[in-house]
Amino acid sequence: MRPRLFVGAPRGKPGRRRLALAFGAGLGLLASAWATGLLLFVDSIPRATPEAETEVDAIVVLTGGAARLKVGLALMAEKRAKKVFVSGVYRGVDVAELLRISRQSPDAVACCIAIGYSAESTRGNAAETAKWMAEQGFASLRLVTANYHMPRSLVEFRAAMPEVLVIAHPVIPEHVILDGWWRWPGTAALILGEYNKYLFAVIHAALSELGAAIEGR
Repeated sequence: MRPRLFVGAPRGKPGRRRLALAFGAGLGLLASAWATGLLLFVDSIPRATPEAETEVDAIVVLTGGAARLKVGLALMAEKRAKKVFVSGVYRGVDVAELLRISRQSPDAVACCIAIGYSAESTRGNAAETAKWMAEQGFASLRLVTANYHMPRSLVEFRAAMPEVLVIAHPVIPEHVILDGWWRWPGTAALILGEYNKYLFAVIHAALSELGAAIEGR
């Protein structure tokens, strides 16, 4: 009888097990980083609307709710900027309709509203606004959008126009409950979705900046 070789040798290849362990550890680190980032993201969402002390060239309103438009036009009525730009408006909506929606006095702001129709995303809002700002020769803006949408909007706007001063002016939606947000299914779904979009925006902005740096060499 031939002697048995490799008696007690472990089954399978050690390299595969090490690879599986390394892969599991990597996934664990990635999940931990994602969860930590989520907590930081939620903490960065503004809880209150700031005072509009600094005057700017333009007030930019991102469509998505009548409250945003109402706030933006109210700022214009207080003469906090030279013009209001409403980005992402549906085709066929004109200034009179916007004023009706926001219930503002036409005499107060109707002369100073510009409308953008081409944007279909936050990145599109930033590109559309950057083009309009350049045409107007403006160098500063106050950005009006929902508070949960503000972190991603700032990333996109500052990437699209790094030379422009962008001041955040968040609107606080009543239906978004940030305290104990995980206990509210609607808010939780909104926050998680917005956080993932924010991560993609950050990655896209970083890659774009890296590409521009490489091309500039």
